[in-house]
Amino acid sequence: MKPSADTPMTVSLPADLASQLDKLTRATGRDKSAITIAALREYMEAEAWQIADIERGVAEAERGEFASASEVNSFFAKYGG
Repeated sequence: MKPSADTPMTVSLPADLASQLDKLTRATGRDKSAITIAALREYMEAEAWQIADIERGVAEAERGEFASASEVNSFFAKYGG
């Protein structure tokens, strides 16, 4: 199988974000693409984790696995709310 090629992408950034990116490139010596790719990877990993967690919760709910009133009250007594 052939390795996949990079896919070019054009993104318009708000001026403040573009300025921050410029400052970061100067401070780190890394190019804009490297910084943007690293940030996007981190974001995608966080989103994937959150989506997987939500899907697990939905599956539990569909199986009828809910916390009892006593468990809920105990949680809020311990952590506030």
